[in-house]
Amino acid sequence: MKNEEDKALAEYLTRLGERVRAERAKRGMTRRILARDSGVSERYLAQLEGGTGNPSIALLRQVSMAMDVSLASLIAGESEATEPVVSLIPLLERASAEELDAIRRAALKIMRPAGEDMKGRRISLIGLRGGGKSTLGRRLAEQMDVPFVELNRVIEQEYGGSIGEILALNGQPAFRRYERRCLEAVIRDHDGVVLSTAGGIVSEPSTFAYLLDHSHTIWVQASPEEHMSRVVAQGDLRPMAQNREAMDDLKAILAAREADYRRADAVLDTSGKSVEESGKDLAVLVKDILGIEKAVA
Repeated sequence: MKNEEDKALAEYLTRLGERVRAERAKRGMTRRILARDSGVSERYLAQLEGGTGNPSIALLRQVSMAMDVSLASLIAGESEATEPVVSLIPLLERASAEELDAIRRAALKIMRPAGEDMKGRRISLIGLRGGGKSTLGRRLAEQMDVPFVELNRVIEQEYGGSIGEILALNGQPAFRRYERRCLEAVIRDHDGVVLSTAGGIVSEPSTFAYLLDHSHTIWVQASPEEHMSRVVAQGDLRPMAQNREAMDDLKAILAAREADYRRADAVLDTSGKSVEESGKDLAVLVKDILGIEKAVA
């Protein structure tokens, strides 16, 4: 029995380490940056991601399982959910990402006022740097005769400093708070807009869900090699600066985010295409998404 418990504990810690590593990659954070922002040593993070971290969390999980209480609710310490909500949790936990999206959209359709259009003529471009979001976004905004907004620039104006300064002085949590606040402002102020977002917006589930619910999203993608070559051409390797394994990091980030990027309404692949070709493809996608002939002039 003891051996079985030890095996289950080891397996849980391994899965926990994999989730931590995947979430770190999704946010584009190196282990050193995570150690700095969390106050936890790099050595401990390495052990945690390797499946040999402190087993206390696994023991707490066993306690929660024995009481038939979810570990998340036990840790959160929030007020108890009503019975109908509790009964839905096991169903939602088994649902795939696609099924959860369908459930959320159905719920919004039921709960929002009749006739309310939450997405308007808002087009949001998501994806890694180097895909072409800014270049193509400006062209599309011109064609649609709506403003083009880069969310990072709005955040910098709100903060009064660069994105790098926000991350260095306040860390990712502060940046994500600014990102959500500024996204809400853009949505509130513009019924029609082309919005270019940071690649890591998918790492904050509630913010990304808000984006999906209030705009038509398009994943602008390219091959990892093209993403990297375009970023290098722009003279910007953030967050892979001074990292000799930049390509491996980029592929890890893409792998961690791909499932979320695929939740977009459409995908635009710019690999091996000129700006003109990709621009035309994007215009066709937008016409189809908005469902009107003259969505793009």
